[in-house]
Amino acid sequence: MLRVSYADNTEGQRWNLSGCLAGPWVGELRSCWTQARERAPRAPLVVDLKEVVFIDEAGERLLAEMESSGAQLIAAGVDNQHVIAGLKDRAGGSLRRRLEDLYAGCGERKTPNGGGEGK
Repeated sequence: MLRVSYADNTEGQRWNLSGCLAGPWVGELRSCWTQARERAPRAPLVVDLKEVVFIDEAGERLLAEMESSGAQLIAAGVDNQHVIAGLKDRAGGSLRRRLEDLYAGCGERKTPNGGGEGK
C-alpha cells in the first residue's frame, strides 16, 4: 500500500510518500503526478521518500522520470538513498566510469579493457 500526501502552494509541489512504491501503486502515482504536472509544469517539485519502505523496478523508473523532469528526491535510510544514488548514476554516468567505480572496491583500479593500475 502507498499513501500519498500532496501539497501545491507558492513554493511548488510537494509529494510525501509512505509505504510501498510498487505494483499498482506506481501507476496510480504516475497518473496523479502527470495530472499535477500538467496543471503547473514549471513549479518546483519535491518528492519526500523518507517513509517509503520498498521500491520496485517500476517505482525506480517513475522516480527516474520525476528526477529527470527536475524533481528533488529526498530519501532516508540506506536502501532508499542507494536507490536515489543509482538513479543519478544511471542518468549521468558513462559505462566506463561505472565499471571503474565497481573495480575500485577491489583494491586496484582497472579499466574496462582489462588493464590495471595499482593504487
